[in-house]
Amino acid sequence: MKITIQDIAPGEEEEIIVRCRDLDESLLRMIHGLKTGRGKFTVTDNDKIRQIDAGDIYYFEAVDNKVFLYLEQDMYEVRYKLYEIEEAYANTDFFRASKSVIINLAKVKQFAPDFGGRFEAHMRNGEKLMISRQYVPALKKRLGM
Repeated sequence: MKITIQDIAPGEEEEIIVRCRDLDESLLRMIHGLKTGRGKFTVTDNDKIRQIDAGDIYYFEAVDNKVFLYLEQDMYEVRYKLYEIEEAYANTDFFRASKSVIINLAKVKQFAPDFGGRFEAHMRNGEKLMISRQYVPALKKRLGM
């Protein structure tokens, strides 16, 4: 693979050109990662506005018609629906684990099988999240199992 990097003049738009034979899933994930890599979520914290990098997020959870994002130790409410997050971050490390949870696979330390065909995701911050049996086949496919 050949990589070429060129400087551009001030005011010119940045551009990435991908030339390939087959556009496989890993390449799609990389392209989407480039597009959303600068993605940020705006949250309010005690009347202060804060931006959170998407890569710092461990998971999203929907509770009582509200969606929360979880960092290593903090939690914030966001103004998005889970399906909007799922669509915006398709082909990235974010994975729908159940009807109410989207996890960041990059923040998972390990997976363990659980009762009833479910899996348990052990996150790097010590939390454990359940992956519904409905989503386990998609997870296995993503992990190459």
